[in-house]
Amino acid sequence: MSAPPLPWVSAMLLLRHCGSLFTPRTIAALNRGFYSADMSKRVAVVLAGCGVYDGSEIHEASAVLVHLSRGGASVNMFAPNIDQMHVINHLKGEPSQESRNVLVESARLARGNIQDLSKLSVKDHDAIIFPGGFGAAKNLCTWAVQGKDCTVNPEVQAALQAFHTEGKPIGLCCISPVLAAKVFPGCEVTVGIENSEKYPNTTGTAAAINQLRCTHVSKSVSDSHVDEKNKLVTTCAFMCDAPIHEVFDGIGSMVEDVLKLA
Repeated sequence: MSAPPLPWVSAMLLLRHCGSLFTPRTIAALNRGFYSADMSKRVAVVLAGCGVYDGSEIHEASAVLVHLSRGGASVNMFAPNIDQMHVINHLKGEPSQESRNVLVESARLARGNIQDLSKLSVKDHDAIIFPGGFGAAKNLCTWAVQGKDCTVNPEVQAALQAFHTEGKPIGLCCISPVLAAKVFPGCEVTVGIENSEKYPNTTGTAAAINQLRCTHVSKSVSDSHVDEKNKLVTTCAFMCDAPIHEVFDGIGSMVEDVLKLA
């Protein structure tokens, strides 16, 4: 008994016997099905330094880049050319008496291929994504010390407002959804599941988000939430004490939804 033909062989046989059915327009439609429509999407990724305690969370930033690559998107990375709020010795978990620049530190994650955030053009991109890490709450805004009364870096705020005005999607993970809550009153975001031991910092952050006249939506670490009206896509990432693969999957869901909206 012979083995069944391989899928591509079956497709060739179908084309041979039904060639008249496959017009150029039909073939083009088939090609769009085989090749992701996201392949041409241009995405800006905004970093906040390098390292979870004073910059961008490295695993989150890497996950964003992996999923964007898998989705066929092209990426440009940016960071504000400012001093960090402070520097943390990641081995000891203590402040270090030194000064570091957010753009220079972010270049470590970007393998040197990064630009000053002031040069970001919304017209050259279809979407923008902000990974998390304490840098998002310390360097991109002052949420880490002022909570809901924080101020957002002017260049970060300008970028958010520009993409929002153009109707282009914005992705945020971990603590960075607070940027959207501060800039877009009435929006919907998630930073995890409230009143759960697995999400130790979610309840307080969610309460502050609600006080900003926004809506916090409880979502698990492997899920993302889409605010269709504002084209915001958020996921909690390391706001949850979860295995890294679950964080990776949740960021993948966020990136996939961003590319669908782009």
